[in-house]
Amino acid sequence: MYALVVATKSQRNLAVDAYRGFVMLLMMAEVVQLSRVARALPGNPFWAFLAWNQTHTEWAGCSLHDTIQPGFSFLVGVALPYSIASRMARGGTFRSLFFHALWRSLLLCALGIFLRSTNAPQTYFTFEDTLTQIGLGYPLLFVLAFRPPKWQWTAFGLLLFGYWLAWALYPAHEPGFFSGFLAHWNKGDNFGNAFDQWFLNLFPRVTPFVANSGGYLTLSFIPTLGTMILGLAAGQWLRAAAPAIPMRRLLLAGAIAVAAGVLLHFAGICPIVKRIWTPAWTLFSGGLCFFYLAIFCWLTEVKQWRRWAFPLVVIGMNSIAAYLIAHLWERFILDSFRIHLGAHFFAFFGTAVEPFVRGSAVLAVFWLVLYWMYRRQLFLKI
Repeated sequence: MYALVVATKSQRNLAVDAYRGFVMLLMMAEVVQLSRVARALPGNPFWAFLAWNQTHTEWAGCSLHDTIQPGFSFLVGVALPYSIASRMARGGTFRSLFFHALWRSLLLCALGIFLRSTNAPQTYFTFEDTLTQIGLGYPLLFVLAFRPPKWQWTAFGLLLFGYWLAWALYPAHEPGFFSGFLAHWNKGDNFGNAFDQWFLNLFPRVTPFVANSGGYLTLSFIPTLGTMILGLAAGQWLRAAAPAIPMRRLLLAGAIAVAAGVLLHFAGICPIVKRIWTPAWTLFSGGLCFFYLAIFCWLTEVKQWRRWAFPLVVIGMNSIAAYLIAHLWERFILDSFRIHLGAHFFAFFGTAVEPFVRGSAVLAVFWLVLYWMYRRQLFLKI
């Protein structure tokens, strides 16, 4: 299912690896349980701020944690031109690469379902998580990578407009987070959930699917593909300008996308909601991704300040391994600490911050495993 490969020395864009490492670090850092600390210390603005940024916003808006999945999806697009160029240089053809893209798509979806099924009584067929969302849109992203930018931007516009129109034509549901026209994007009774009530019940289930408790949807892969297309554009700009960095273009793209998303939200046309990946969210979060990429490029490629990024690069160069470790090893490591060190070994700064200290230790173990793999040039690839 996976290929464990020995990396060869090649020219890499360190900023891409560092940004990917930053995204994966935010995901793995869920183990530090900042919300538990904030609840134990009510009224403390410091821990409350950190906890808010480690949770998804209830519906509209954006926290730091909300930028994880857009960043991961965006970076899939950024990396694709590099991957295609590398495989073509080794004698690959469009046909062979396309079948590899289909295979990769299948594996991503299968891996996402496998991870969601952990500890479930049977296979839990769901397609709203990061890996399956990327997998569903990846083949079309691959095809677009071989087309001129005009095709890519046309596809981007049609995807977002068509998705917006489908939601706008579906009957609105009130009461909810929104009223009036924006009620089309309320949680629960919406276009995406209506699709899932049909689609997800085609699969074997313990109980019939009614709604996802978080509001997440299968069809979000369509606007997620829009996020990946934005990343594809960024990756093509970086390769075309190398070794220079197209800072102005990245910053301008970020400003336009963020402004467009905010305008759609406050004009009452389309809200910024990550959980259902609205077109306004695609634009807003995609703009943030352009800004993140520009910052990492400026630090590592323009200013050549690279040593600070090493811990992130260790994670970013092994993102699939990091994803699996975070989802499959957390409980094992926590149980090992409890068994061998005692139930409250990490309470030496007080019980209120014990979850943070214990989680930081788990996070350190995650990183050390990835560092061990990095030192041996072992990288998990799909």
